[in-house]
Amino acid sequence: MPSEYVDTYYQRTLADRDTYYPPLAGAASTDICVVGGGLAGLSAALELARRGRDVTLLEARRIAWGASGRNGGSVSPAFSAGADAIIARVGPEHYRQLYRLSMEGVEIIRENIRSLGIADAHKVDGRLRVVRYEATEALQRFCEAQQRDFGREVRFLTRAQVRERLVSDAYFQGVEDPASFHFHPLNYARALARECARLGVRIHEDSAVSQAGLDGAVKRLRTAGGEIEARCVVLAMGGYTGPVVPGLRRAMLPIATYIMLTEPLGDRVRQAIRTAAAIGDDRRAGNYYRVLDGGRIGWGSRITTRVDDPPDLAESLRRELLSVYPQLQGLRVETAWSGRMAYARHLMPQIGKLAPDVWYCTAFGGHGMNTTAIGGRVVAEGIAGDSGRYRLFEPFGLAWNGGALGTAAVQLTYWSYQARDWWRERRSRI
Repeated sequence: MPSEYVDTYYQRTLADRDTYYPPLAGAASTDICVVGGGLAGLSAALELARRGRDVTLLEARRIAWGASGRNGGSVSPAFSAGADAIIARVGPEHYRQLYRLSMEGVEIIRENIRSLGIADAHKVDGRLRVVRYEATEALQRFCEAQQRDFGREVRFLTRAQVRERLVSDAYFQGVEDPASFHFHPLNYARALARECARLGVRIHEDSAVSQAGLDGAVKRLRTAGGEIEARCVVLAMGGYTGPVVPGLRRAMLPIATYIMLTEPLGDRVRQAIRTAAAIGDDRRAGNYYRVLDGGRIGWGSRITTRVDDPPDLAESLRRELLSVYPQLQGLRVETAWSGRMAYARHLMPQIGKLAPDVWYCTAFGGHGMNTTAIGGRVVAEGIAGDSGRYRLFEPFGLAWNGGALGTAAVQLTYWSYQARDWWRERRSRI
């Protein structure tokens, strides 16, 4: 039986329920084998197929089963690592090149939705970034820098302008970004898979790789049902990466985030949210949300290193929403879920070569929509010899995750961010 998707809003509104790509069976061969059917793997496979390459894609469960198909659905430029941290490592000009790649990633998704006619991606333009403390000067400088350095038309919003859109005492100022958007990531991913298959990519779901021989000219990958030989391999796994490729597993941290779906609120939602844009605050692992069909609110929050969902997940997310919008007291939660993202310790994507003809394209946690798209493109360009743009990510390699101590350090760092957010917001309200 095919693996099942987790119960999410996206699973409940899945447009293509009938397509299933059977598991790998017996012996096979291919020029390029992509391991991982999330957005990074699909993007790489599609870019390669458009170049006429012979590609096979192996997915352990279902297409976009992990974080790629159950995230917040917001598509905007930038990386999880902040601008200051990136500049400190690579300098301002290198940073600007990386940021332009993130902008290109947004446009890749926009163009795929347009050119492939993916109506069930339900793209909605606009994103608001809001803050919970006084930040007028900082946000104005940000808007000026975006226009000056990248030609991006983002708009500073005063507190009064924010309150026109978000009826809450929690927020101070904000930034309106009309060029970003939000969408249905699972429907989008499955549309990419259909286009890959149309172009000749052989896709196999429920085909977890159990052994990987990556030395030599011929790479050999084994699953429960078969074995495939390939000249080149792209490792595009995420937060559910197993131990088959130890060097990759040791370099990533699986981090969970949480999302809930409220009941339909109809026009009542406008008592709180009066915009169709996606919304995110600038806390580290803060709230991110948007209004969906029927006035439902898709509300995401928090990161944690724990593997199991907390027993009060839905109620804790409900309390967070009501702390921002108390006028919605009494709302019910339809469902809540988690997704495990892959993070590197430096918070940047990990893109490059593990060995000759063995590529990795992973660690997109926290800003995975634009970065999976551009990651897949630059890896495909590197394999095809079209460009060396993937080298822009070389300073952010496969740094050891620190093992158990690294996981603990991540959780402690998150708690320290929470404390810093609390103090900054408290000072603004004194």
